[in-house]
Amino acid sequence: MKYIYFIAFAFCFPLFVNAQQRSFTTVYTADIDRFWIAFDSVATTSDTAKQLNFIQKLYVDKGTEGLKAFMKARDYNAKLWVALIHKYPAFWKSIRSNTLLVKGQVPAINKSIQNFKKLYPEMKPAKMYFTVGGLRSGGTTTNDMVLVGTEIATADKNTDASELNDWLKNVFKNQESSNLVALNVHEYVHTQQKPGEGNLLLAQTITEGAADFIAELVTQRKNNSAYMLYGRAHEKELKEKFRIEMFSTATGNWLYNGSSSAHADLGYFMGYVICQAYYQSQHDKKQAIKKIIELDYTNEQQIADFLRQSGYYTEPIDKQELLKQFESLQPEVVSLYPNVNLMEDVLPTLTELTLNFSEPMDKGYSIAFGEGGKDHFPISGIAGFSDDRKSFKLKLNLQPGKTYDFVINGNGFKSKTGYPLKSYTVHFKVK
Repeated sequence: MKYIYFIAFAFCFPLFVNAQQRSFTTVYTADIDRFWIAFDSVATTSDTAKQLNFIQKLYVDKGTEGLKAFMKARDYNAKLWVALIHKYPAFWKSIRSNTLLVKGQVPAINKSIQNFKKLYPEMKPAKMYFTVGGLRSGGTTTNDMVLVGTEIATADKNTDASELNDWLKNVFKNQESSNLVALNVHEYVHTQQKPGEGNLLLAQTITEGAADFIAELVTQRKNNSAYMLYGRAHEKELKEKFRIEMFSTATGNWLYNGSSSAHADLGYFMGYVICQAYYQSQHDKKQAIKKIIELDYTNEQQIADFLRQSGYYTEPIDKQELLKQFESLQPEVVSLYPNVNLMEDVLPTLTELTLNFSEPMDKGYSIAFGEGGKDHFPISGIAGFSDDRKSFKLKLNLQPGKTYDFVINGNGFKSKTGYPLKSYTVHFKVK
């Protein structure tokens, strides 16, 4: 019986080893190959239905769990990919070879994770999925997964961005293929941070800046992203502007604003320099790294204490005074024409509503659903700003007897000086 058992174990052992090796796989690149197979298939027909089917069957349906998670996080689908393939032919032609080089970066990525483990022994394992996304994100995380969109992450100054928006052109211009490892570490750091997003601008910038700072320590390579280059050149003015805004919840001037700002994501830079100042002020560097990674970003007092301990701002920080200063700089909605707010007898024939502001506004706008949600949202279109940019006209579609509400907010509306509009709720009932 012992002999039989030994033979059985010896026979099964290679399978066991292979299973163990598969379970420790951390970097997945198969989605890249599958995308280009689907891409080539799309080129064989002009039938849109067949093109959608190729993307769905050859890319989406066969995709990794990472691709599925990325699609959910960034609202990607087969229809979007087909539209982008048609819209940006020169871009896709130029980016293809870069994405296919990712497999050659896997050893460097694995080494970077080993280096991260040395700096932060408490590191939890995560899986990394390299996909081809829909030009909305170079990378993000979901639970224990790092999700990278290689169509953005591997682009560089040689990528043909002539068909793309200014934000992507600026990103690509200052990006190198070697940035891929640092980007991966940045996203990996996010998988180690405590769950929950802080409400304060300060918390959100430190969240991103911490990932950039740790990535630089791990890779021993200076971050030369567009926002870092601009930040270093303009740190003095950015530092003062950020000081006034950091305890607010308005992120539009600092984060995820590539579509509305020539110098996007400067909050990453501000979070980076705060973390750098904290690290440099601490004697125990390993403990400093642990503190940076394990901050509770939902705890406003802990974030304020971290800022103070960093010594980045040498003068005393008075949160309430800074909030008052910030609010005094915010533009406001001073009136509506006609003045329908809180009215209960608005005529159903009303088709336009004008917002009047306290000062000229910059480009961009944002209007959100009110408490009633989509079913009680009266806006059917946008007529736009007046010539002096102190008014903004909305188009309405009203039904008799129905109640409507919506919110004008500072996520899009901001003054020429860059300060977000104070939130303004409109609520009324139709006669």
